[in-house]
Amino acid sequence: MPKFLRIGVHQSNVSGYTSKAWCVRRVGSAVFLKWGAVEVHGAGDGRKVYWTLAPREKTIRCGTAQRAQDYAKAAIARRRNHRYEPLAGPIAIRRQSADRSADLKQALATILIVDIVRSTEKAAKLGDARWTKVMSHYYAAVRKELKTSRGKEVVTTGDGLLATFKAPAAGIRCANAIRQAVRTLGLEIRVGLHAGEYKVSGTEVVGLAFHIGARVAAKARAGEVLVSSAVKDLMAQSQIRFMDHGVHQLKGVPERWRLYRVED
Repeated sequence: MPKFLRIGVHQSNVSGYTSKAWCVRRVGSAVFLKWGAVEVHGAGDGRKVYWTLAPREKTIRCGTAQRAQDYAKAAIARRRNHRYEPLAGPIAIRRQSADRSADLKQALATILIVDIVRSTEKAAKLGDARWTKVMSHYYAAVRKELKTSRGKEVVTTGDGLLATFKAPAAGIRCANAIRQAVRTLGLEIRVGLHAGEYKVSGTEVVGLAFHIGARVAAKARAGEVLVSSAVKDLMAQSQIRFMDHGVHQLKGVPERWRLYRVED
């Protein structure tokens, strides 16, 4: 299975640096894709790569083996042309030891997911050097607003970021501030927020709440800040205005969720 690791600007966090990986595999007339955030430890041939969360998966049924082969070739070519490099070693699923699993603690927070809209298109247009500079300013702006709002950065994923807040109002204010700040860089973002429980052990975090937050963000259009009903319910006494965005089935998430758009 050909595997690719995103290269370029690696942002630091508490447990090394994070990036993004893609895996492409063809079986007969079907193409299997797997992608997601990874954590990289070490350098060169000795580096180890781990999925930070369960990777997303998709199956493309092409009808014929030739179409599947063409699709896989195109997918691999896109990876090679968009700041990715071939990854020779495996991508492991980090497993916690029995001792560490006993240290897991439950936490409740508002989870914020930020993602740049059409980032690949912009990177291709600007070129690596200019895009690297833009990304440096982008993360500086995001982290400035996180600090102001007392948010905690959890992980970065190439052009995305995940953070947590103790209060949902702080997360929404931060999302709005980030949206305005990055527009000066010619960027538009989509943002999703969800409130829920997750587990933490040292610097590692796991939980369905993070997946729900990512799915909420994926439903947002350019410039939109969407929140789940869990966030809206916690904001009953707030002066922040919401617009009903309808009921949605979030991919891979049980039940249907009502989402709300934060009004300016």
